[in-house]
This record gives sequence, structure tokens and C-alpha cells, in this order.
Amino acid sequence: MGLLRDILNHPEEIPALYHMRNKAKLAKKAPKNKSLAFCYEILNNVSRSFAIVIQSLSEELRDAVCVFYLVLRALDTVEDDMAIEEATKIPMLLKFYEKCVDRSFVMECGTGEYKRLMKEYPLVVDAFLQLKPEYQKVIEQITKEMGEGMAEFIPKEVVTTEEYNQYCHYVAGLVGIGLSKLFAASELETEELLEMDDVADAMGKFLQKTNIIRDYLEDIDEEPAPRMFWPKEIWGEYAEKLEDFKDPANADAALQCLNHLITDALHHLPDCFAYMAKLDSPSVFQFCAIPQVMAIATLSECYNNHKVFTNVVKIRRGLSARICLEVTDMGKFCKAVLFFADTLVAKVQPILTLDPNATETYKALETVEDLCAQHMLRLGLTRRPTKEARVVVSNPEDDEPIPMGVRIVLLLMFGGYLLYAWGVVSVRTSLGTDPRYNGQPPLDYLNKFMSLLFFILVAVVTYRGKKW
Repeated sequence: MGLLRDILNHPEEIPALYHMRNKAKLAKKAPKNKSLAFCYEILNNVSRSFAIVIQSLSEELRDAVCVFYLVLRALDTVEDDMAIEEATKIPMLLKFYEKCVDRSFVMECGTGEYKRLMKEYPLVVDAFLQLKPEYQKVIEQITKEMGEGMAEFIPKEVVTTEEYNQYCHYVAGLVGIGLSKLFAASELETEELLEMDDVADAMGKFLQKTNIIRDYLEDIDEEPAPRMFWPKEIWGEYAEKLEDFKDPANADAALQCLNHLITDALHHLPDCFAYMAKLDSPSVFQFCAIPQVMAIATLSECYNNHKVFTNVVKIRRGLSARICLEVTDMGKFCKAVLFFADTLVAKVQPILTLDPNATETYKALETVEDLCAQHMLRLGLTRRPTKEARVVVSNPEDDEPIPMGVRIVLLLMFGGYLLYAWGVVSVRTSLGTDPRYNGQPPLDYLNKFMSLLFFILVAVVTYRGKKW
């Protein structure tokens, strides 16, 4: 129902969803090499979105990044498994980089596809050993540093903002630094990236903080014990315990804390612009740009949104598909970031006098908007009106009517589905089959119900001519 509602509200995203479906099929096409075939299969299973994004890279770099991702995902699986005793987990994290070349290593941990990754890890090792030595060196070094950082935080909570930044550096900033080294080693990018570790680190921190903010409910409900990374220095200003934010009675405090953390994450965006501006390869640019735009889109969805504490908050699939397909150069990157920055500004303005961090949030967004405008001007793209002349509305798209042609096509499509579902017995009879013994009655009834429900929804949209 959620996807159907999104399609009816945003029919302009249907082509992007179709193209992404084709890209997903392409991402599932396995290489002939057995080890790499496993790597890409498991990558599709543990992170379908990353498996699609990685397709933008050249084949040689794509394999290295795929293996890099899976090695770190395996390391992360060890860290996340709360059933592993600290006495076992910490030494494993410290020595996990040695498993990059250990064809005999397997481990029982994780769940679902992550469990399979750990049981069939020798195939990842085989793929790792097929990479160029310079790629192997980068992956092994980053895995070592990340494992040491994870081990440091196993016995302690994230209390201060300094520890929060340090943890995000270990688990994500190092990924940005490692990717820069891989890009340079591939010669698709210059060695200038090797001198930008602080900026690459900020890129990773921005993504990681977005995930930490969004995953509040999933992390706090984790069994057998929660593992939280919201820094106490921040959330302690708003509650006695982190669990208090789940209580509707504390909704105002929960939102203020949420907005505080989002503001903190937004301060990394200027560094993201500095990094993106240095990239030369179109494929590398797209690979780096898509997650950054996804992150600010997610933050705009989470900002001042109490669903973060009651449900899973995600951007809709159609919007995600458009980001993957359309953010291909610096100009489009700036336009996309600007759109979501404006969306955030529209959410901040009504609570400027109510939220203690709203003024700081607004300043951070102004900095982002100015950076977008500067880069767009440099690229010769049309600038929007200045901030003083610009009027921000909550969401102008909500008032735009759906084109009549789209409404008619949707009505015909679902009208045809309705006729088929309610006339399926006649169809079987016309084909010479006995309707009493063909088909599955429960599915026929479900088809009739769903076709009627969809047709009513489309009819309402056709009549109103607007999204709801």
C-alpha cells in the first residue's frame, strides 16, 4: 500500500522506478569467477542499494570496492553481534584484518545473509587475494584500524560528542579515507585525494551520523541488548534515559534532541562539497554523490519527525531511484542538495522560536545553500533568487495538479485490472478450461478485493486531480 500511495502521489517517479528495476537485474548478473560471483550475490542480499550504486564504477575498481565493503561488513557483523562475549569479541576485532588472507576462517555469528557471509568468508578471501597488491594493502590497513577502533568502544558507551565523532571516524570516516586511497591507486583520480583525509573522514561521518539518527528505534529494541550511539552529552540535555524518547509524553524533548543531532550532522556537509569538487572521474563522482544526497534526503525526512521514535523512517523508493539516476555531475549534485536543504529550511522556519537548536540549524542550512549557489554559478547554471527575496513554502509540489493524461492512464490501467480480476472465470471458460478446477480460489478473491480497492483509490485521485 505504501508503494502504491507513493506512485499515485508521485507518478513522475514511475520511469525512474522502472529504470532502477533494470539496474537491479543488472546488478544480480554474476561474474564467471566463483569467488566474485559469491561476493556480488551476497552484496545484493545485504545491501541492494549499494549493489546498484557500485555499478557506476569501472570493473577493476568495482571488484576492489565490492570486496572492501564485504570485508568491513563482516567486521561490522562481529561488532554488532551482542551474543558474542566481550572476551571473545575484542581480540577478534583486533585481529580481524589478518583474516583477509586466511582461507580457513569461518565464524558462527550474525543473522540471515550476514550469517551466510561469515560461514562462506573463504570465498571473500579468495576474491581479496585476486585483487592488485595495492588494493589489498589499503583494505587490510583500513580493516586493522577500524577493528582497533571498534574494540576501543566495545566496553564503553558513547558519552561525549568527541567520542561520538571518534566512533564515527572509526566505523565510517576510515571508509572514506580507504576509498580515496583505492580511487588514487586505480589512477581514476589523482593522488591529491591522498592529502584530503580530513575531508574524506567528514564524508564518512556525515553518512554514519545519518544512519545512527535514523536507526534509533532499531538499535534501542535490539536483542539481546540494545547498542546505542547517540552521545549522552547531547541526549542528556533532554532526558534522564535514552529510552524515555519512546514515551509519547516526552515527544517534545525527543524532537528537540533529534533536531540537535541532525544539526550536528549538517555541519559536515561543507567538507562533502570540498571533496566532490576534487573528483575527476564521472563514475567515481556518481558513486560518491549518491550516498551524500541520500543522506541529506533522509535527514530532511527525519527532521522534527516523531516517527523516528515509533517506526522506520525511509525516503520513498521513487525518490531514491531518481537520486540514483539523476545525480551524475556537480551541477545536479548541487541542485539535489539544494532541494533537500530548502525542504529542511521549510521545516525549521515554523519552529525557530520553539526549538533551542533551530537557529543553529538554519545557519548550517544557509551555509549549504550558499555553497550550492557558488558552485552552480561557477558552472554557469541559473541561480535562484537571493535568500532575502526567496519565499519558502512547506511543499509546493503538494498543490500541483496531476496531469490529466497521467490520471487517465492510471484509471485505464486499474480499470483493466478490475475487469480482469472480476471476469477471470469467463476468461478461463473462453480458453476451454473448467473454471471449477483451475486457479486458486483464495487468490481469485484476493485479486478481486485488491483490484476494487486500487480502482477506488485511483478514481478518487482522478476526481481530485491532486496528490494526498
